[in-house]
Amino acid sequence: MRKAILLIAAIASLALSQPENLAELHKKTFEKIKFIADTSNGVIGVAVKNLETGETFFINENLIFPQGSAIKIPILIEVIKQASEGKFKLTDKIKIEKKHQVGGSGVLKEFGDGTSELSIYDLAVLMITVSDNTATNILIDLVGMENVNKTLEKLGLKNTKLQRKMIRPDASARGEENLSTPLEAMKLMEMLYKGEVISKEISNQVIDILKKRKEANLNKYLPEDIQIANKPGGIEGVTCEWGIVYLPRHPYVIVVMSNYNLKSANETIAQISKIIYEHFWRISLSTKYGTRVPIELLKSKPQN
Repeated sequence: MRKAILLIAAIASLALSQPENLAELHKKTFEKIKFIADTSNGVIGVAVKNLETGETFFINENLIFPQGSAIKIPILIEVIKQASEGKFKLTDKIKIEKKHQVGGSGVLKEFGDGTSELSIYDLAVLMITVSDNTATNILIDLVGMENVNKTLEKLGLKNTKLQRKMIRPDASARGEENLSTPLEAMKLMEMLYKGEVISKEISNQVIDILKKRKEANLNKYLPEDIQIANKPGGIEGVTCEWGIVYLPRHPYVIVVMSNYNLKSANETIAQISKIIYEHFWRISLSTKYGTRVPIELLKSKPQN
C-alpha cells in the first residue's frame, strides 16, 4: 500500500506525457534505496524531493533522529538572521579563549588561549566547512539556543530542536539531544532553496556558506562539477546529512539520517545519494518520451 501511494504521488507530481513509464522508473529507484536501507546495520530515514517536478522518495521520513553536526544548519540560519537584524555584524570579532575550546572536529581547539580573534563570519564558515565544534559553541552562546528553536518553530519545524552544545555526552545521556526528522530537514532545505527562510537574502547567505567544499558523503559518487549545498553530521551510532544538489534542470533536496549504527553509515548515505542522483540525472537528459538528447538542446525546465 505504501509503495502504491508513493507511485501515485510521483505520477501526479510529474504530470508528464508517460506517467506509467515514469512510475516504473520511480518504483525501481525506490526499491534500490529501500534495499540499501533495509540491509544497513541501523535505522535509516530518507527524504528526497525534486525541486522542479515535486517527485519524492520517502523512507521513515517522520522518525526522529539525533543530528550530530547537521544541526549546525539551523544555528547558521540564526546567526545570519540576527546579523540581518543588526544585533551584531558578521565582521565583528570574538577572541578565542580556552573556556570556549572543546574536542571533536575542528581546528580552534588547537589555538592559544586568547591569542587570536576571528570574525563571526569566519566562525560560521569554520562551523560548516570543517564542522568546528568550538566555533559552533561560541555561536550558540552568541545567538542563544532558545532563539534557534524559536526560529525553527516559526518555520513550522516542530521536531527539529537544538537542545545542547557540541561535545556534551552528559547532556546527551540525559536525553538533551539535537533532533530532527528527514521530512522536516527536507522542508528546511527546500525553503532555503526557494528563499523562504526569513528572507531571500538570508536564505542565499546561508546557502552560499553551505556550498563551500567540505568532506561529506552525499557527493562522494557525484561528478565534481555538480554543485551541492550540504552539511553532514555524525556522533557515536549516528550519521546524517542534509543537502541540495544543483543538478541541471532537476535540482533536488536529499536528506539521509541514521541511528543505532554498529559502524559508520557513511557509505550507506553515499550509495543512496548515488542512486538518487542517477535517477534524476537520467530524467534531466531525457525528453518527455524518455529519449536521450544533449542537455543543451533541452529547455532549462522540464517539458510538460
